[in-house]
Amino acid sequence: MAIRTASDYYAQLRALLPPGPAWDKELNPEVDKLLQAAAQELAREDLRAADLLEESFPETVRELIPDWERVMQLPDPCLGDSPKFEDRQLAVRRRLVEVGGQSPAYFVELAISHGYPEARVIEHRAPRFGRSRFGTAHFGTWVAQFMWTLETGPRRRLGRRFGVSYFGEQFGGNPSGALECVLRRSAPAHAVEFIKYGED
Repeated sequence: MAIRTASDYYAQLRALLPPGPAWDKELNPEVDKLLQAAAQELAREDLRAADLLEESFPETVRELIPDWERVMQLPDPCLGDSPKFEDRQLAVRRRLVEVGGQSPAYFVELAISHGYPEARVIEHRAPRFGRSRFGTAHFGTWVAQFMWTLETGPRRRLGRRFGVSYFGEQFGGNPSGALECVLRRSAPAHAVEFIKYGED
């Protein structure tokens, strides 16, 4: 969408005036001032219309985050009491496009989206005739068929740094509660899931 400036609108308004000395800039400067004021207002409205178009898409929403959250039953309780604005934007996008799943790939994607790019799922095996082998370290138990572990890999580097933070933000934080909350909420009811955090 092309955004017109005040000079664009002024030229358009000037071109729409009928011919005659009553509309001449030099003979009647008040008309010219009126056109300039109208052009500035039209340009402002044009800019706000472009903003409204951006606010209608979750990828570019900023001002209407509270309205999107109200419609989508957000903010997510997993994000805590006062989530960061970027996390609120991301939650709106996720709620709109996410379809969920119960495959290991889905839970790996959840971990990646929370800042653990090297995450992987390990599925535990229950002992079965023909599948168990002598010499393996862990045969597991019958309950193991419902158990799996999410290895996050190296800890994500979050937290704020001096000079690029605003007042009230925590320095050097590494919140993992959101990952655990989202993972346990999305896991199948019969599953027993574990999270193994990596080290730096």
